[in-house]
Amino acid sequence: MSDHPNADQVAFWSGRAGAAWVARQAQFDGMMTPILEMLLETARPTMGERVLDLGCGTGASLLRVAEAVGPRGHVTGVDISVPMLGLARHRVAEAGLGHVEPLNADAQIHPFDQGFDLALSRFGVMFFADPVAAFANIRAAMRPRGRLAFVTWAGMADNPWFRIPSEVAQARLGPVPRPDPRAPGPMAFAEPDYVSDILARAGWRAAEFRAEALELTPPGTLPEVADFMGREGPASRIVTHHDGSEADVTAIISGIADRIADHATPEGVRIPARLNLFTAVATG
Repeated sequence: MSDHPNADQVAFWSGRAGAAWVARQAQFDGMMTPILEMLLETARPTMGERVLDLGCGTGASLLRVAEAVGPRGHVTGVDISVPMLGLARHRVAEAGLGHVEPLNADAQIHPFDQGFDLALSRFGVMFFADPVAAFANIRAAMRPRGRLAFVTWAGMADNPWFRIPSEVAQARLGPVPRPDPRAPGPMAFAEPDYVSDILARAGWRAAEFRAEALELTPPGTLPEVADFMGREGPASRIVTHHDGSEADVTAIISGIADRIADHATPEGVRIPARLNLFTAVATG
């Protein structure tokens, strides 16, 4: 048994989940474009800064932050997923970004160099086994008054992207055990007060939170988006739990398509989302 504190997450994101993100990189990037824009507008990376991108995934945020800080700055992207980092490295090399370093590491325990001006994350900080230890480790890498900005999901109920596939899949196959709402996972930081307490205990100050509502912009037709939702995320996990068949998957996709039909617009499918946006400042 591994003594790595996040061994389960390393295995998960370096297995099928990471491979799925790589295979569907363009769909995930397209869906999350408004979220990345919102995060960057809040975090405000500027020319010459050193930035730590937590859970950089396949590299969309790395490319944008690298542009913002310019060649006089530096961006370190960290992720535990081997396949996702592999694609991020390829995209960084293809863009000729010598001031970007994609790093396969766990931000909870990695001994980062000190002196980062900014740490940011788009959905990369909800998976730590010990979030207080993780945010303390990140704070130790910051210069005095270094900035932190990250976005998380506000919960299943307010996010149809997760809720609809879960409801449709369970209606088809049956219920699944309800996890601890604070266990590592996409919804672990749905409670703002809980997250603010984590940041305070980890040595961050001036923590602020605001709720944000926007629309996800998954590319493709309604059937293509329904297929995406039915084969990844909650629906996929429920199918796996119940050992469902391809016929079950097809039925789930059809049910999702019916449920999201009202979200089809002339510009494409637009799924409403509710997010939590946090900022803080490093002590020291």
